[in-house]
Amino acid sequence: MKPFDKKYVKKDMTMRELVKITGYTARQVRYLIAEGFVPSPEGGRANARYGDVHVSAIKRYQLLREAGFSPASIRLLMESQTSVPFQVIPGISLTVDPHLIAERPPIDDLDEQIKLLLDRIFSKQTSKQDEQHSNDSEQNSL
Repeated sequence: MKPFDKKYVKKDMTMRELVKITGYTARQVRYLIAEGFVPSPEGGRANARYGDVHVSAIKRYQLLREAGFSPASIRLLMESQTSVPFQVIPGISLTVDPHLIAERPPIDDLDEQIKLLLDRIFSKQTSKQDEQHSNDSEQNSL
């Protein structure tokens, strides 16, 4: 079983099952809960139960850490509810809602959608520059 494989995630699991699914130790999970990165379990300490929300929170934390975010930065990000910028190329960044980072939103056609959007943006920019250049040329010839 691979960590975070959704088909293995149950809605109601024990700490032992959560540890097995996420690959984190019980101590690490308790740390993430104590620090507010993961919500508290249902049912209290003696009968603690975990579910998808806990797995997603742990995965989000892991992905942000792998992307170079410090725990303090992750905390600020989650508290501020702002998007996370990821540089695609110099001058172009993609921002992602931090709550979507652990989820798997539909991205099959995303590359084509981004290409179309950038093409529209830059073709409008090019059209405006061409129009301005044409106007400047006309005024210079008068």
